[in-house]
Amino acid sequence: MGVGSENTESTSVHNGGCKEEIELTLKPSLNSELVVPEDGNHATSGRETWSRRLEFVLASVGYAVGLGNVWRFPYLCYRSGGGAFLVPYLVMLFLCGIPLLFMEFAIGQYTRLGPVHALAKVCPLLKGVGLATIVISYVLSTYYNVLMTWTLYYLFNTFGSALPWQSCNNTWNVLANCSTGFPGNSTDLQSASQQFFDRRLLKMTRGIEDLGGLRWELFGLLILAWAIVYLCIFKGVKSTGKVVYFTATFPYFILFALLINNVQLPGAKNGILYFLTPVWGKLLEVQVWVNAAAQIFNSIGVSFGSMISMASYNKFSNNILRDTWIVALANSATSLFAGIVIFSAIGYMAHIHNLPVDNIATDGPGLVFVVYPEVLSTMPLSQLWSALFFLMLLCLGLDSQFAMVEVAVTSIMDGFGPRALRVLKRKEFVVLVVCGVGFLLGIPHITQGGIYVFQLMDHYTAVVSLMFLAFFEVLATCWLFGVGRLSCLVERMLGKPPNIFFRFCWMVASPLLVLCILISSVVQYTPARYGKTYRYPLWAEVLGWFISLVSIVWIPLGALHELCSHKGSFLQRLKVSVIPTLELDMVHHLPEKGQADTPETVSLFPTAPSGPPHSGPSSSV
Repeated sequence: MGVGSENTESTSVHNGGCKEEIELTLKPSLNSELVVPEDGNHATSGRETWSRRLEFVLASVGYAVGLGNVWRFPYLCYRSGGGAFLVPYLVMLFLCGIPLLFMEFAIGQYTRLGPVHALAKVCPLLKGVGLATIVISYVLSTYYNVLMTWTLYYLFNTFGSALPWQSCNNTWNVLANCSTGFPGNSTDLQSASQQFFDRRLLKMTRGIEDLGGLRWELFGLLILAWAIVYLCIFKGVKSTGKVVYFTATFPYFILFALLINNVQLPGAKNGILYFLTPVWGKLLEVQVWVNAAAQIFNSIGVSFGSMISMASYNKFSNNILRDTWIVALANSATSLFAGIVIFSAIGYMAHIHNLPVDNIATDGPGLVFVVYPEVLSTMPLSQLWSALFFLMLLCLGLDSQFAMVEVAVTSIMDGFGPRALRVLKRKEFVVLVVCGVGFLLGIPHITQGGIYVFQLMDHYTAVVSLMFLAFFEVLATCWLFGVGRLSCLVERMLGKPPNIFFRFCWMVASPLLVLCILISSVVQYTPARYGKTYRYPLWAEVLGWFISLVSIVWIPLGALHELCSHKGSFLQRLKVSVIPTLELDMVHHLPEKGQADTPETVSLFPTAPSGPPHSGPSSSV
């Protein structure tokens, strides 16, 4: 923190074809520690990194591969044309999912910042997009951990003398309308599994108007779920990177074991064929293409900020292109694989009850907390398979939860690190506060009417808000920041620019697809529902839109703040506000022992002018 003179010099840097005039400013380091990666390509101050590249890949795969791969994709696939659905799904994957994941990895790894500050440097005018992604991820985490609570409840109930959802001879069953199998089209009967979910786990009321009392068993399990999350992430990527070796790989062993078991069951082949048989006429329906695109966004996790956050802990020259392909293809392959596993079991259930497959198949929590437990209860060694299945769900959910909570912690430490540590002393306490607030916000979901709150939150967060955030993130990065600058960042990290496929997708395909999805989501908007009959009252719908605005509102507020922070006419302010302010800290020479650290700041892009013009040369791309 000593005072020294600043020496500036104009230097032309050529890096694999990306040539720009950059301004080298030599100044004393304000950080006490200078971390030099093993590859020697980049040095940065104080920020932790993944111990191994494999940890980053596993954490990213674990985040992408979540509960949606098990309950959302299989249902969408068979409802949207079976094998024919793979056509729009793969089109959206290659034109939208993979390019935008590569884009987020590039922004995170280059800036080494969380989404709030990274996107503010990419496009100051839309700096609110970064904060919006944090808000939507954190809101999602508050009710996503409720799913982990339900999973723990089922997991612990597999260790009894018999599976409690296997029969109607329990205190919570209503014998008059309880069926030990699937009731088919009967509207008067409920399966024993459905009654366990409704009457034992949830003890649900008739609607959101009556939240009822707190479910104390779930209250304790919610504490346990958040405690598991905290213990896995409180040391940052150093602890998360070790946990994902188990949580990201264990589900695959269970899926393989379930597949081997299921394909031997009668009717399994019919279920798989029902899942994969193409109905080509479905390709003419616009909604099928919208469903495919929405599934890609929700599954890969684009626009939630988590991928930017995790990539920010990479070494500067990490091969994110290779990691992008691994994460995206692993996610899609897992979705297809999980669909085969699920529908082989559903085919078996349809066979033993002599019912059509579509009478049993459903989506959402009903598939993994009602249908599949019922299927497992009819198998040999049912308790073992049930325990393994819910342990698999727990691992799938925890990986996603780690990333959603970590992105909030990363952004707090990036923006308020010194001030937060002055109050809370250690980063571990910052993580504890984040988890504690998330626990408190999750309490309404574990009341007797909590399932209605859960459904309302999920509809307006994961469906409505996400598309707005995705559009503005793509607008900020691909069009305002520009494909040329984005390509230059990739070239500086990887040594070569992205190929024409990625540049085309960033410039044309991805933004237009996202815009089409947004328009279709607005035009085809439907109010939230629970089940087939319950409709939310008007005040609940208003509350749902307020939940959506909690994240979306930061985009116009951020733009307004940025415009008001500059002087001049509106057009002058607007022009200044879209100028990126990205900087790259590099080390011109490593200091010898005993000397002060003196890294150079290489300014790749001009910053918004806030004072007299600088006498030195300006940077350009």
